[in-house]
Amino acid sequence: MSNNKYVGMWVTADGYIRQELLPNGRYDEARGNRQSAYTGRYEITGDYIEYWDDTGFTADGNFTDINTLQHGGYVFYREN
Repeated sequence: MSNNKYVGMWVTADGYIRQELLPNGRYDEARGNRQSAYTGRYEITGDYIEYWDDTGFTADGNFTDINTLQHGGYVFYREN
């Protein structure tokens, strides 16, 4: 998974949601001041991402290009 081109930090334009896709297939999402608000695993197939949160819910999204992720009604941008 470490060769995944989407590994790294993804943030909403306002910076409120920050989602880090880790090279080991896990993610860690912060919301506002709440660190690790959501954690779990993810899998990417092509430009499609599926999430399995540690609390049991699932979600998905799509990378529209190398720097943009649409997920859960939000648009995330790769943090440089």
